[in-house]
Amino acid sequence: MTVASASDQTNYAQKLGISNGMVVQELGWDEDVDDELRADVEDAIGEEMLDEDSDEVIDVVVLWWRDGDGDLVDALMDAIGPLADDGIIWVLTPKTGHDGHVAPSEIAESAPTAGLTQTSAVNLGSWIGSRLVQPKSRVPKR
Repeated sequence: MTVASASDQTNYAQKLGISNGMVVQELGWDEDVDDELRADVEDAIGEEMLDEDSDEVIDVVVLWWRDGDGDLVDALMDAIGPLADDGIIWVLTPKTGHDGHVAPSEIAESAPTAGLTQTSAVNLGSWIGSRLVQPKSRVPKR
């Protein structure tokens, strides 16, 4: 048995840019989600993540998404509703070879249709996180 020290552990919340005081909403929870990732996020923000019934303005949406979950564009449109102007949506999908794997092209094609831009992807254990943001509106300078 190997015991990993705390410094060896991956901090998923840091990888996702989630910190204390942020309002984080979790969508798409199911039995297969990564409980360690969830715990990291909740430890970082100092409270539980909100569910889909919340009416607060959201800083970060954590959207667990698997092949067969439905229409990703519809899910992203729903997630954008309560999102702050500078808010982020993390679409978390199972890695290649895992049940429910979603092709990266599905996210790449769905994001612009929903009015979002994909900016990066991160490795999160057996999940991959795709970072989606709303494009900055082009306000002409005077």
